[in-house]
Amino acid sequence: MQFYIVDVFAEKKYAGNQLAVVRGAESLSTDEMQTIALEMNYSETTFILRDESRDGGYDVRIFTPVHEVPFAGHPTLGTAFVIQQEIMGEPVEQITLNLKVGQIPVSISYRDDQPSELWMHQRPPSFGPTFEPEALAAALNLEINDFDTRFPIQDVSTGLPFVLVPLQSLSAIKRCRVNQEKFDHFIKNSERAKAVFIFCPEPYSAENDLNARMFAPHFNVNEDPATGSANGCLAGYLVKHRYFGSDRIDVRVEQGYEINRPSLLKLRAQPKGDDIDVFVGGQVVKVAEGRLI
Repeated sequence: MQFYIVDVFAEKKYAGNQLAVVRGAESLSTDEMQTIALEMNYSETTFILRDESRDGGYDVRIFTPVHEVPFAGHPTLGTAFVIQQEIMGEPVEQITLNLKVGQIPVSISYRDDQPSELWMHQRPPSFGPTFEPEALAAALNLEINDFDTRFPIQDVSTGLPFVLVPLQSLSAIKRCRVNQEKFDHFIKNSERAKAVFIFCPEPYSAENDLNARMFAPHFNVNEDPATGSANGCLAGYLVKHRYFGSDRIDVRVEQGYEINRPSLLKLRAQPKGDDIDVFVGGQVVKVAEGRLI
């Protein structure tokens, strides 16, 4: 059974977020997929069930080392890249993935017949409860004045929910550390979201707009270097709360710097009727391939 390793939201090899993609996995049981995902031990491993499309899309399942998840961002882009490169073998404008959350389309642009940028159209964001800074300060080793109280701490989902936490400064981002006991207590009392995504308007690189970090120990991911699903939630949040003073955004988010996996995610979003149209894009780089034996 063939597998591939790609770096997603990476501008070069050995950056971004690692993803293992297993091809032709229809014969595997759920338990076998979960065991392989634990063996790979990346934040997610995906399984392309078969090389043929169904209802216009490719059947794909996504696993963290400990759970199957209905949707995740960097696995969606990375798997679409593998399908285009290894299964289709020719440039196509769009590939659709059939995920647990539903069909997710990924558009691809090319340079010299090679994918240069991939964009996923995420599901419209849903906005859940808000939280007070006091509920998270101790869990993240932060002071109350580290939080940007102009905007809410809020549960947001485009298929996988996150608690979005606006902070004031890069200094606060750098100081953030998970207090496991207090973090577990917060997550236990969070009805929907089991992961936390912090962000601030002070990036390391002047050409970027935001810096972010994501913590999901509940999913056996202490910190994720690039989180497409959380950034999709962020895109909807930025529009809803007019974070940049507008209901349309086109921004660059850096993530992973604190764990030596610098990543770049591009976000576009705008209102569409009663919903918000959310797009998350970036680059994918192939690193390795092999066979499961």
